[in-house]
Amino acid sequence: MNRSTLGGIVLAIVGITVGLYLDGGNVGQMLQPTAALIVFGGTLGAVMVQFPFSVVKQAILQLRQVFMGAEDPASQLIEDLLRYAMRARRNGLVSLDAELELVEDPFLRKSLTLAVDGTNSSKLRQTMELEMDREADIDDLIPKVFEAAGGFSPTIGILGAVIGLIQVMQRLENINAVGKGIAVAFVATIYGVGSANILFLPIAGRLKSVMQRKQVLRELMLDGVISIVEKTNPRALEAKLSVYRSGPAQMEKVKLVAG
Repeated sequence: MNRSTLGGIVLAIVGITVGLYLDGGNVGQMLQPTAALIVFGGTLGAVMVQFPFSVVKQAILQLRQVFMGAEDPASQLIEDLLRYAMRARRNGLVSLDAELELVEDPFLRKSLTLAVDGTNSSKLRQTMELEMDREADIDDLIPKVFEAAGGFSPTIGILGAVIGLIQVMQRLENINAVGKGIAVAFVATIYGVGSANILFLPIAGRLKSVMQRKQVLRELMLDGVISIVEKTNPRALEAKLSVYRSGPAQMEKVKLVAG
């Protein structure tokens, strides 16, 4: 599990809960299933209006990269590319054909396939850069789903509060029930604002960095394959690709499940 993400969420919730307790409240006041249904159901519906269902589904699947840690694959990719380079140097590019079925990453597999098929380096780069642009456009949509959710949920929380107040106004004859009902009504606002600032917007920010790293790794793969086509010395290739290894800002074992 990604301790940074989970720790941040837990810390935020604990801070709010302790503040509530010190102010004389209790957690039970915040547990309102109706408010949760209005906020999260309404937010999901609004997001599905803005984005195709396939994009929303993909964004939800990408949550594992936020909450589940994984080794950055750059070192393994460099090791694999060096192995391919040495094999191609000894036996020719065609010898890599046997490796293609074992390559899990679709981008790397397509790049190697073009190389094995005899595509020259300039044409290979042109083709795969178009593929990179296409995949980058898709990747850019993933964080935007959560950014949109972070924009919708506070407003829908206010809508939930208004709905609750309407119900309260219909029971004005019981002043005790009115006070309690108003308090419950505003829980929807808390859900909307809280989910936006503790979940949706931070997740969007984390996913942006994940998608940026995926794009960098595609550049690594493309540079490596082109260098193999150009018969770059494996030692020179290793020095060239080493710049793609994770720097200090990416040392958390966080982010990426390759592909």
